[in-house]
Amino acid sequence: MTIFALAPNRPAGLHGGMHELVRSNDIVLLGAIEALLASAGLGCLIADQHISALEGMIGAFPRRLLVREQDSKRARALLIEAGYRDELRPAASS
Repeated sequence: MTIFALAPNRPAGLHGGMHELVRSNDIVLLGAIEALLASAGLGCLIADQHISALEGMIGAFPRRLLVREQDSKRARALLIEAGYRDELRPAASS
């Protein structure tokens, strides 16, 4: 039996740390932001899509748009420039 351990300096998770930029029930808004980030070469993950579908789209579980830790400042600046400042979650304190 082989047991694998993460290296001590390796970031948590498969892709390192993730930061939540937006939390919303508006799938059109999330799609627009996802496309904007993609056009700038920034990847993102929309979390909680499946639970939102299971609960019947009543809005009890908003979706979360996450970006990689190393992309968070650039993504945040891009969204502010594009007029999405009011949609952003508070920045994580460092």
